[in-house]
Amino acid sequence: MAAIELRNVVKIFADPKRGRELLTLDNIDLDVDANDFVCLLGPSGCGKSTLLNIIAGFENSTSGQALVDGRIVERPGSDRGVVFQQPTLMPWLTAIDNVAFSLKLKGVAKQERQRRAMEFIDLVGLTGFEHHHPAELSGGMNQRVGIARALLMNPRVILMDEPFAALDAQTKLEMQEELVAIWQKHRCTIVFVTHSVDEALVLGNKIVVMTRRPGRIRESVTFDLPRPRDITSPEFNDAKRRVLALIREESTRGAHVA
Repeated sequence: MAAIELRNVVKIFADPKRGRELLTLDNIDLDVDANDFVCLLGPSGCGKSTLLNIIAGFENSTSGQALVDGRIVERPGSDRGVVFQQPTLMPWLTAIDNVAFSLKLKGVAKQERQRRAMEFIDLVGLTGFEHHHPAELSGGMNQRVGIARALLMNPRVILMDEPFAALDAQTKLEMQEELVAIWQKHRCTIVFVTHSVDEALVLGNKIVVMTRRPGRIRESVTFDLPRPRDITSPEFNDAKRRVLALIREESTRGAHVA
């Protein structure tokens, strides 16, 4: 059984101000296997984030179904961790208390929840900064807190919406390496939205290329490149040319349609 199943997912947004409807996703069919690292790639406005929100349970599809572990997604759940483009931390809480907040809501004693949170603080390389507030941390550090918070929930699926987009190039590379190491250790299923072909190839073992709006699956490409991936290798650049060709074909098709 696939970890995530999308069956004929359609999403239409109403625009009452303009008296029209906007077809955003059109008949999305996709299976994501357990322990896959899938990157969603496509032009701005193609519905990548909307699709992620449907899997997360933040949005309902207009028709069709999203299933996680065979269960229909109707609302957010602890089986799915979400990491946003901005880490959405609570500024009045320290890093460790942000990570442990879900345990506090469950009534776990402070000593136990901080012990468990420290495991993930250490995992994302923030030991020594656990008592700092978000304003005292860099953007990359705050994203580490967001990832640790998602991991502590021990979800089967982690959904990530361009979490490194606002980071500088060096920090982004470091975070990509850390994320791959975490994925290899925990063997969870990750769906990662990105605009960057290079980022998708560095991270994913499967890349799903979407069309222009309305978003459809243009092609799903599996890559079995060795890790850590050498972005200067012939194999990496062959894969990059293949994905870029798909994107260019889609861009050309969109221009002709327009």
